[in-house]
Amino acid sequence: MLDFFAIFSKGGIVLWCFQGAGVAESFTGPVNALIRAVILQERSGNNSFTHNALSLKCKLDNEFELVFVVGFQKILTLTYVDKFIDDVQLHFRDRYKNELEQRGALKFLLNNFEFGDDFRRLLREAEGSSKAKASVSMRTFNESQKSQKTVKSMIETKDGDKSKEQGGKKSKNAKKEGEKCERGLIKETTYESQWLFRSYRFVNITVLSFLLFTKNVAAEIASQLCNSVAKKLEGKVMGTFTTVASTVKQALQDSLVQILQPKRRVDILRDVLEARSQRKPFVITFCGVNGVGKSTNLAKISYWLIENGFTVLIAACDTFRAGAVEQLRTHQRRLNSLHPPEKHGGQPAVQLFEKGYGKDAAGIAMEAIAFARNQGFDVVLIDTAGRMQDNGPLMTALAKLITVNTPDLVLFVGEALVGNEAVDQLVKFNQALADHSKTDKPRLIDGIVLTKFDTIDDKVGAAISMTYITGQPIVFVGTGQTYSDLRSLNARAVVSALMKA
Repeated sequence: MLDFFAIFSKGGIVLWCFQGAGVAESFTGPVNALIRAVILQERSGNNSFTHNALSLKCKLDNEFELVFVVGFQKILTLTYVDKFIDDVQLHFRDRYKNELEQRGALKFLLNNFEFGDDFRRLLREAEGSSKAKASVSMRTFNESQKSQKTVKSMIETKDGDKSKEQGGKKSKNAKKEGEKCERGLIKETTYESQWLFRSYRFVNITVLSFLLFTKNVAAEIASQLCNSVAKKLEGKVMGTFTTVASTVKQALQDSLVQILQPKRRVDILRDVLEARSQRKPFVITFCGVNGVGKSTNLAKISYWLIENGFTVLIAACDTFRAGAVEQLRTHQRRLNSLHPPEKHGGQPAVQLFEKGYGKDAAGIAMEAIAFARNQGFDVVLIDTAGRMQDNGPLMTALAKLITVNTPDLVLFVGEALVGNEAVDQLVKFNQALADHSKTDKPRLIDGIVLTKFDTIDDKVGAAISMTYITGQPIVFVGTGQTYSDLRSLNARAVVSALMKA
């Protein structure tokens, strides 16, 4: 039993929809979740998606820029769904091909059309076929083709055997059909042309996947990306002088840029001004594994905020590592020497809030935020202890700090040098925050700070791995040892470096 079926354009125009009997809940939420998690994140190589109690499957029609989505209860095992969604896509595009070509999705929507009867017929056929297959009993050995084989039929002849003659005829027929084929289509109709393109595309996709892997993109993500690109190319029309190789490469390049460009804009300066207008500090929590440069990059962001006219309170909530508080105090002194108090109304531009070691980090953060509110600080930057992603007690403490204090932004600090390890760190950090938060809607990582970006040359794949796995933007990249060595990510420059052979 299907909950819903929707056909919409990639621009978001719903052309037609079906909602199952007795289904009261709107399908808008699940479909929007699928768009964000699968289509916008370049994960269309995997057409399955789960949202709450629903399983969703999608099918892209790249020629007409359409998306077909079906939803059903995930406790059901509907074996016919994959074939059914293919049948609906083919029938819809064949029936309305002229209208879509001539009018486009929006004008097509404005014209009344009836697809319900065709949809219900295809659904009945799919359900009937599924039931028929389920009821077929297994053949006995005597009924099978294998039992009819003789020793003679298994002997291979050297010349003139029928299979070769038939193969020759099939080859000639394939060539004749190929001559009738419409030129310029990536997805061709004859067996011969399909094999040639798919084998060539496979080579290109494999080469590009390996290229991404050598540039520090995690192996699994490189493979998923390339499969998603291959899926997007099916049915695309190629230009007369365009090669398959250039088409595949351009499609992958566009997908990489789309991944790196943030799905939501993180504008810290704007958000700090908004918090100031409400007479409260803007709170940022920094987290990550040991030794990636959390404290150093916290100091860089402090410098950037001070340069933009804001006052900063640093909360020393790493009460675990010896020397952590002293390191922050050193940064505080240096930053204030660069920005004397007279430039800030006689007050230091940056202050340190610390309670020593061995204390509850969540409690210190709470006190720091209250102090900042009373003293009129614009921003609170919370430094936390570095921890490995599988350290249960420390991850529990971090989840508690975030849950209790509800910071405005949670930034994960990671190294640009790592590939597969970055994925493992992010997945486990997010999972630990979810597991230990003890709330229905746990607070996860909001953005990424990528350190040591100046040391990796063209091996910039960690940026792709991190944004792909979280769907969250890279807010800053660290590019050197001084306080001013902090930059926004240039998505096109990163992709250009990735695509260099």
